[in-house]
Amino acid sequence: MGNRLSKITTRTGDDGTTGLADNTRVGKDHPRVETMGEVDELNSHIGLLLAEALPDDMRALLTHIQQHLFNFGGELAMPGFSGITEDKVSLLDEAIAHYNAGLAPLKEFVLPGGTRAAALAHVCRTVCRRAERRLVSLNKSESVPPLLMQYLNRLSDLLFVLARVLNHGNEPDLWNKNK
Repeated sequence: MGNRLSKITTRTGDDGTTGLADNTRVGKDHPRVETMGEVDELNSHIGLLLAEALPDDMRALLTHIQQHLFNFGGELAMPGFSGITEDKVSLLDEAIAHYNAGLAPLKEFVLPGGTRAAALAHVCRTVCRRAERRLVSLNKSESVPPLLMQYLNRLSDLLFVLARVLNHGNEPDLWNKNK
């Protein structure tokens, strides 16, 4: 990377465009850029979750996921770059199985909340779902690798499971259709 980020203010985006890694210029509201922004926001929310006291294994997993999300953004910014691979999706599947194993089955929907860390995990989950929706929209106009969609889908599931774990499996409130 060298001195890649030595100059932060370039003024090249003053006209409402931004450059992709292949030097293509697109509008800052282009679906690809919107998707990149959603993934970046997700990564920032995970960073906020990491500011909480978390079990060491969960902290290591989330830090790994932050690296993956940079690769994800790279894949969106650099046509032809492959940053999300099957092993990264498998890591999420394995983590879901690991963390879900100790939780009681749910009988109703969980209302987001509980501990601060669990509430932040729920925010991460909803931002992840938004990023996934943006990616689906992008896929309607430009083909995106299926692994990208799989990754965000699994990640939102994992974030839900982690929220439950952070609440120690005791959801603060469950949805009640009669309330």
